[in-house]
Amino acid sequence: MKRSVNISLIKNLGIIAGILVVIWVLATLVPYRIDLTSDKRYSLHPATVEVLESLEEPLEVEILLTGNLPGGMRRLQRSIEETIRTFNAYSSEKITFYYQDPLALPKEEQEDYIVGLSEYGINPTNLYVNEDGGQKSKLIFPGVIIRNAEFETGSLLLRGEMGMGPDQVLNQSVENLEFELINGIRKLISKQAFEIGLAMGQGELSVDEGFGIVEALADNYEVYKVPLEQAKKPSDLDPFKIMIVSGPKEKYTETEIYLLDQYLMNGGNIIFLIDALAYDMAQAGGEGTVAMPFENGLDQLLFRYGVRVNKDLIQDMNFGRYPVMAGNFGDQQQLVPLPWPFFVLAGKMASHPITKGLDQVMFKFSSSLDTVKADGIRKTPLIFSSDFTKKSPAPVRLAFVDMENEPDLNEFGLKNLPLIYLLEGNFTSFFKNRFLPDAADKTGFKESGSQGKVIVAGTGSLFQSDLTPTDGNPLHLGQDPFSNVQYANRQLLLNAISYLVEPEGIIATRTKQFQIRPLNKIKVQNEKSKWQVINILVPVALFSILGMVWISIKKRNFSKRS
Repeated sequence: MKRSVNISLIKNLGIIAGILVVIWVLATLVPYRIDLTSDKRYSLHPATVEVLESLEEPLEVEILLTGNLPGGMRRLQRSIEETIRTFNAYSSEKITFYYQDPLALPKEEQEDYIVGLSEYGINPTNLYVNEDGGQKSKLIFPGVIIRNAEFETGSLLLRGEMGMGPDQVLNQSVENLEFELINGIRKLISKQAFEIGLAMGQGELSVDEGFGIVEALADNYEVYKVPLEQAKKPSDLDPFKIMIVSGPKEKYTETEIYLLDQYLMNGGNIIFLIDALAYDMAQAGGEGTVAMPFENGLDQLLFRYGVRVNKDLIQDMNFGRYPVMAGNFGDQQQLVPLPWPFFVLAGKMASHPITKGLDQVMFKFSSSLDTVKADGIRKTPLIFSSDFTKKSPAPVRLAFVDMENEPDLNEFGLKNLPLIYLLEGNFTSFFKNRFLPDAADKTGFKESGSQGKVIVAGTGSLFQSDLTPTDGNPLHLGQDPFSNVQYANRQLLLNAISYLVEPEGIIATRTKQFQIRPLNKIKVQNEKSKWQVINILVPVALFSILGMVWISIKKRNFSKRS
């Protein structure tokens, strides 16, 4: 009897061992991952997986966020490491990482290294950490450097919208990790450079004003000036994935409007940055000047697509500053930053891949936007003004002297006006049921199109570079020449271009959301003892009872055999 029991036990153990071996072999040959989290934080977007599977050489990631960090930053640090490990699991080539503290480098290397990080937009952030029984200030670098055998690039990983609390900024940064990291990888390996066209010929952009667009896009795209008057037919614009119309100051001809319209109908994408009023800030001193409406020829075209740029200017209590000369100090003229409500600092963003997580964007002399009926078009507002806004219909007085007095808050009774719209869907041609321009190439005319997309803003300077006041050199897009503040105009442009080029590409990873689950501190304090008992004494008691039951069974079996 005892022998048969032993044989049966050995068979059962053999079967279990065999099953475990088969499972191990299958797991080795067929890699798999199961994400059991409710918000799928360990799952990757298909576009991310596609980029990782296309890797042809190993990558190395240098994590700069290291050292003695407070709880929130440790969470971000762990999330960076976890995301890289997840990338490595899906990648066709190995992705390794290591930690590097820039402040731990030798002094002779440290300064050059930190300057190099700033070129990637990775600037130090000042934190207060508990150390040696007190609080100490600590500089951290919340970013990574990604490199292959030949090149490297950097990504800033701590990003948040204006007005967010620290926990929200950290959570949003964790949500955007997949996008920031895979976008850095794509920069290294991308071999396809889409072509972007800047419409020229109607006074749109000077060389210096267009510097910011070219500088921002040069790493990933080919940027060309496109004189529309030289285009003969709509297909001449086909090589360009996106056309940017930035602040035209002269009226477009019917033929040029036809070219843009048919470019959109054939699947092209257009960014319209429109000045509705003309003004000369050189006349704003003394008695001031007046901003007046002018015709650019695009109003009816945009109306057909579903948006109207109104003949007004927005003022906002969340404003930037305009530098004016205010007398001399010795023999030097003094620049004074004057409060200027026509410079709207917009920090309220839509939860959309283009704008989610953006910091403040500067809108200079922006007009309000209204939507109108356009069948088949989905209109998505992306950025909004603050809770204290007003609209000034044309003609609008622009005078520095008006800023000597505090603005009347009662006049700023509007809130959250849309400043920029994304239009998607089935567009109807402006020239449907109309006579086509005599000079237009009418072959292949399309009455509608659903592949293209349009972005409209009521300011022509949204993506224009400012100039340094000393030598007149152009600055990076979004950089304020007087306060040195970096607004998010550059990142807005990059996100918008990414979305228009590939709306279901890696830009779509910015829609990921993780729920913050903070502990209830009051409940923790009140129920501290109860949970200590449950977590410490209950397991010990349970195993003790199981042990006694087991011993009792063994004794009984032994007594029966004897």
